[in-house]
Amino acid sequence: MKSIYITIFLLLVAGVISAQPKALSTPEDQQLFNQYLSFIEPYKELPGDMLLEKTATFFLGKPYVAHTLEVTDEETLVVNLREFDCTTFVETVIALTNTARQEKPAFGLFLDELKKIRYREGQVQGYASRLHYTSDWVFENERKGLVENISRALGGVKEAKQIQFMSSHRDAYKQLKSDDKTLNEIISMENEINRREGFYYLPKAEIALKANSLPHMAMIGFTTSIKGLDVTHMGFSFRQDGRLTFIHASSAKNKVVIDEKTVSDYCAGQKTCSGILVAEIM
Repeated sequence: MKSIYITIFLLLVAGVISAQPKALSTPEDQQLFNQYLSFIEPYKELPGDMLLEKTATFFLGKPYVAHTLEVTDEETLVVNLREFDCTTFVETVIALTNTARQEKPAFGLFLDELKKIRYREGQVQGYASRLHYTSDWVFENERKGLVENISRALGGVKEAKQIQFMSSHRDAYKQLKSDDKTLNEIISMENEINRREGFYYLPKAEIALKANSLPHMAMIGFTTSIKGLDVTHMGFSFRQDGRLTFIHASSAKNKVVIDEKTVSDYCAGQKTCSGILVAEIM
């Protein structure tokens, strides 16, 4: 038995057995990861925004699928490079870009990056540890040095409404319907968000005026007038032909697209859109 432990230790030291976080993925995901590494190799020395752009455009045309993380009863790090919702697209692009910057990028490093972005303190500790609200996602990832919230610097205003959409609509979330313990954890998380007394965003009337100041490939979250909710959709700002549009996993187009509308026009066309939250990727 002692010799078995010694063998395992030696394999770990040699890197044959990787200490990867517990995750759910498919062979196709790992194949796509390897294809991405081959694709991105010639671009690794590009500036950060251009590396993000190359990563995001690698997935153009991939299907939009809602609730891609809700596939297990127990909260698990879910990896899906085959299809995206708006949030998983943003998280995956950032995690892959950060992985590509490494001297020896590997699937295990990608899992670490994805977990760090998606979860509070970078740890999977139940459903409530996932960063469900975009304003909270930005706050936590700014603390980790992964993004910088520039909404206020752009001339944004403060939204101080109470965030409690999830707890107020527990029946819309399978994890909350009949689980009071998880519901109470979500309520505690919402209370923590509300103790920050709001978040800054750029009002919809200001977006066109400030468009030239928005960085290429910043994360943009479309803020909402819906009670208890901060953001309804997210993607990356994208400069194309002198216009500020955005690249995102679109439920309307059912795939990842560079939108034909400008950010300003898109927000203006959404009845509940109040503006945008903007975070530059570091």
